[in-house]
Amino acid sequence: MLVVKRKKGESILIGDDIQINIVDIENGAVKISIEAPKEITILRKELYTQVQQENKNAIDIDLSILQTLKQKK
Repeated sequence: MLVVKRKKGESILIGDDIQINIVDIENGAVKISIEAPKEITILRKELYTQVQQENKNAIDIDLSILQTLKQKK
């Protein structure tokens, strides 16, 4: 892990084609912009984690429901 300090207007490069810009710092929040190729997916971690959990919940089914459905046929 790399920890760096940046000021408003400064940037960080990741590889040759991803640039993270510090746009604003206000009330303890940092506003950033990310410049990256279109094929790079950029997600907020909390949303990514939430989608992962929803996907896990979707496949975690009660098998007794399947048995009930099978018996009705």
